[in-house]
Amino acid sequence: MKKVLVIYCSMSGNTKAAAEAIADGAHSAGAQITVRSGCEAQPSDLLDCDAVALGSYDAFSYMGGGLKDFFDRSFYPTQSQVTDKPYVAFVTHGGGGQAITSIESIAQTFKLKKVADSVLVKGHPEGEAIAKLKALGTHLAASII
Repeated sequence: MKKVLVIYCSMSGNTKAAAEAIADGAHSAGAQITVRSGCEAQPSDLLDCDAVALGSYDAFSYMGGGLKDFFDRSFYPTQSQVTDKPYVAFVTHGGGGQAITSIESIAQTFKLKKVADSVLVKGHPEGEAIAKLKALGTHLAASII
């Protein structure tokens, strides 16, 4: 079974809701889902999955500390073992959304393979935003060979 890991960092609950919508989409495509906060996720989680979704709130135009912490702890233990692993990224924000750049930059450093355009959600995800997030999860699961 395809394994999708969703790692997120949330303060207000908006990004957690976005992560859950992505997980729902990937699950509907037949994937086994693991959802972890950035502080909970371990390098082994990244090694054990077939694809990963990375999400954060916008913290002064940068990703939140929980996701950055995961990246910091995972780079050397996973180096060259996750090359070309499919990934997608998502950000919730209050009017900026520039944090997506920091997530995508670090994903490139890990040599992950971006398989879909990132999704930016202003405020709490609902309606069309939920549909876009679920579609992102479905696409991520479908990208696993």
